[in-house]
Amino acid sequence: MPKKRSGGGLTTTQQAAKFLGVAALSGVVLAGIALPAAGALGLAAKGTVDGFDEIPANLKTPPLSQRTTILDNQGGQIATVYSRDRTVVPLKSISPYMQKAIIAIEDARFYEHGAVDLKGILRAMNRNVQSGGTAQGASTLTQQYVKNVFVEEAGDDPAKVAEATQQTLGRKVQELKYAIQVEEELGKKKILENYLNITFFGQQAYGVEAASQRYFSKSAKDLKVEEAALLAGIVQSPSRYDPVNDKEEATKRRNTVLQRMADVGDISKEEAAKAQATPIKLKVKRPQNGCITAVSGSGFFCDYVRQIVTGDPAFGKTAKDRAKLWAVGGLTIKTTLDPRSQAASNEAATSRVNKDDKIADAVVQVKPGTGQIMAMAQSRPYGLDQSKHQTVLNLNVDHKMGGSYAGFQVGSTFKPITAAAALEKGISPAQSFTSDHQIVLPGESFRTCDNRPADNRPWEVSNELEEEKGTFDMTSALSKSINTYFAKLEQKAGLCETLSMADKVGYIRGNNKPLQPVASTTLGGQESTPLAMASVYATFANRGKYCSPIAILSVTKPDGKQMNVPKSKCTQAMSEHTADTINQMLKGVVEDGTGKQAGLSDRDNAGKTGTTDERKNAWFVGYTPNLSTAVWVGSDGAQQLPMSNITIGGQYYEDVCGGCLPGPIWKTAMTGSLNASETPGFTPVDVPRSKPKEDRGRNRDEDKGKPGDGDKPGDNSPFPGTSIPPDLLGGNTGHGRGQNDGGKNGH
Repeated sequence: MPKKRSGGGLTTTQQAAKFLGVAALSGVVLAGIALPAAGALGLAAKGTVDGFDEIPANLKTPPLSQRTTILDNQGGQIATVYSRDRTVVPLKSISPYMQKAIIAIEDARFYEHGAVDLKGILRAMNRNVQSGGTAQGASTLTQQYVKNVFVEEAGDDPAKVAEATQQTLGRKVQELKYAIQVEEELGKKKILENYLNITFFGQQAYGVEAASQRYFSKSAKDLKVEEAALLAGIVQSPSRYDPVNDKEEATKRRNTVLQRMADVGDISKEEAAKAQATPIKLKVKRPQNGCITAVSGSGFFCDYVRQIVTGDPAFGKTAKDRAKLWAVGGLTIKTTLDPRSQAASNEAATSRVNKDDKIADAVVQVKPGTGQIMAMAQSRPYGLDQSKHQTVLNLNVDHKMGGSYAGFQVGSTFKPITAAAALEKGISPAQSFTSDHQIVLPGESFRTCDNRPADNRPWEVSNELEEEKGTFDMTSALSKSINTYFAKLEQKAGLCETLSMADKVGYIRGNNKPLQPVASTTLGGQESTPLAMASVYATFANRGKYCSPIAILSVTKPDGKQMNVPKSKCTQAMSEHTADTINQMLKGVVEDGTGKQAGLSDRDNAGKTGTTDERKNAWFVGYTPNLSTAVWVGSDGAQQLPMSNITIGGQYYEDVCGGCLPGPIWKTAMTGSLNASETPGFTPVDVPRSKPKEDRGRNRDEDKGKPGDGDKPGDNSPFPGTSIPPDLLGGNTGHGRGQNDGGKNGH
């Protein structure tokens, strides 16, 4: 019959044999320091102690996972993220009471014995045999530290954790051997420091600093004797002795530690008695982990930073290396986020669109000339709780960086790119085209970059209203967002040239695929992202120099060393004169054009509205010389909803347009972000205009139309006698049809 007690497990005789075996083995291991490796290995089964004489370097200085702190550009904390809440501190920053308490209860002879305490093993064996159980273990603090290193390396992998904690003979021999070498190479003080930083104290707190903050909201260096004893007592069983959930059991365990401290002479009996009589007083600080805790709605930016660290080769050659860097943490990441801009953008994003609306919005800001992302906000809060209308879908960025699968059609906000391509080719802003509200252009007249026809079918392009017809030059066509004009302008400037300009100014598709050579590109038919559009318009603000967007200024490792971070790459995408001309023409959009509701009255500013077919997307992208902001409004679900006869943010809209919803959101974001004392201006440039013959006697000021009459073409000389209803704001100017774009074009 098996020799087991009725309750299961080993008999006292078997326990004694087991402890004797371990004791004897410990002696052999100690002796094995001076023995050849083959002799030591021969004492155990083959393969149980592979690498017996090779101590892993990380046992001396293991990469402990700890908090990563993400900061804004002023040094303020955005969020802390971690897989394990830990802050590594030196021994001098840990209360002497804490050091004494952990030694007293876990390994009272720590400073007297080596890595293996044979006297402790024999004493534990004797007491356990007498009690008929396993009331006392015999692992030294050093052995416990070694085991914790293996557990730390296992991370959250259950199989690896099981392997690290298995009670096999081979594992025990391995731990003993490593413990001996760790003692020789680190010394007692360093082992104690490492142990206190690696150990789990319950309540998601790893290491004594995190534990002290969690239970008492204070640093570990300030722990009182009764507080130190409480934490030391938790280590043996964090769930059983959890003072948050069972204060009575935790008190008993604390008092046991205090008594032990008195027994070994660390404190007097009087001190122990006084501390034991002191009720446990907790000041629990709940963990604040992850981007969901980010301030001012910056959770999406926080996650964007994570995407960069885990995706950019600057932070590791392989995806596995980068994932480990993020998981281990301990980084201090200073970002480009400006707290003032973020607060203003968050206010703007939530001011006119509610989190529970069917429609969502996104706001992003970029600093021209630097590529720095200053703000990133959305109407829906960041998080996973759908009942609270939270989302982790970042509507501002492309799919690779956590955005939607395809991005969003940009409508007429693409038109300035076509205008820039035309100007670079030498086409004058005075170039005029006369057309009806609907035209048909031959598909083969649009050539790809390898000089093939983009399509062999005709392209039907129309403006939304029949009244939108007449003669337009580049300035008036941008101001009124005339589709037919820009279809003809792209035809004249070249499809290839337009696509090339888009590439130069950072226009990317939301699905990360290359731009397609289709004529409808000029009307915003190829989806992009708010971040890309803010960067495109920052190029105009920066006099034609494009700077790739960046979010990180510096990364400091736990050892204080700086890591190389991705830098913005700036290239001249167009001549300064071309950019200056675009700036002057887009000023007209906010002064008396479709973006009039968005215009800022106290400084130079410019921008462009845009809507798409059935008003499924509405945009306003605008800028000053020192800030570019893109605002998108639309559906963030699987199905895009038309924004007509719809209530958004408690306000009814017969038709949503770029100027009447995204525009005011843009204005709120810009007004709150910009410093009233800093008002740089655009470089002035003369922009040639075209005048119809019958209006040659009128002066240029009259040609621009009267203030407040920007929506009345009858007052604007390029297309006299026509009229545009006042509700036509935001570039919702018709659609194009052709097989090259599936019949869908932006307005």
